Amino acid sequence: MTSYAVLGPGGVGGLLAAVLARHGHEVVCLAREETVEHLREDGIRVRSGIFGDFTAAVDAATVLDRSVDACFVATKATSLREALTRLPRPAVGNALVIPLLNGIDHVAMLRRAYDPGSVVAGVIHVESTRVSPGTIEQDSPFARVSLASDTTPAGRIRPVADDLSAAGFEVVTDADETTILWSKLSFLATTALLTTRHRATVGEVRTAHHDELVATARQIAAVSGASGGPSDADAILALVDAFRADGKSSMLRDLENGRPLELDAIGGAVLRAADAHGIPAPTVRSLVAALDGG
Repeated sequence: MTSYAVLGPGGVGGLLAAVLARHGHEVVCLAREETVEHLREDGIRVRSGIFGDFTAAVDAATVLDRSVDACFVATKATSLREALTRLPRPAVGNALVIPLLNGIDHVAMLRRAYDPGSVVAGVIHVESTRVSPGTIEQDSPFARVSLASDTTPAGRIRPVADDLSAAGFEVVTDADETTILWSKLSFLATTALLTTRHRATVGEVRTAHHDELVATARQIAAVSGASGGPSDADAILALVDAFRADGKSSMLRDLENGRPLELDAIGGAVLRAADAHGIPAPTVRSLVAALDGG
């Protein structure tokens, strides 16, 4: 049995915590005091087409106060620095630190904060929402986690991958960290920037803003390729075409609900990489500027 800490029991973190706890692992969720009290009393309720409907008992604390084997970091990028106060380095020790955030810059940040040999790049593909404290709805037909690390031996990652797989996630461990991070960011930045800029669903972006969609995908693919990631714009567009027409990006949902946008972590990361490699990305730059000013 593996022991896990989950920093940020929201849509993603709450789903992970509940599914792992249901499969017999010790799980402690790290959150604000009011959330901690709720989770201790009522656990986490999940409604999911993949994992079923169930309630899992979990422990909870405001700060990590015990030894664990691995820590999932599942906060929003906008609140990461503040949230890390709940995960002090002495308590983490040599436990694996596995971020499942949007963007790419957080991996280097976490390697400065913790043992760099224990930080694993992680990416999750899932539509999962915390509809109320301790209640998670997961409605996508997929739940896939990719894990890779330039600093952590594969043998240390394998037990976590096995636990996730046994719990029902599709798990990928055969790619390098640059590939998994840029593969997610390329699709995410394309959809997030366009849906949020135009307050539109993915289907509306495909039809009403097709030329801008193609330009954005091509520019992001070029930046990704220069950074060592995939460079196939057609692959990004194929993912956008396959996405359900009424789908919305998490950034658009944040805008609609008055929450801070992960604009710097998503669009900003693409532009910083573009500048570093001398790649013009005028459409991406225009979208980020419009969202930053609006």
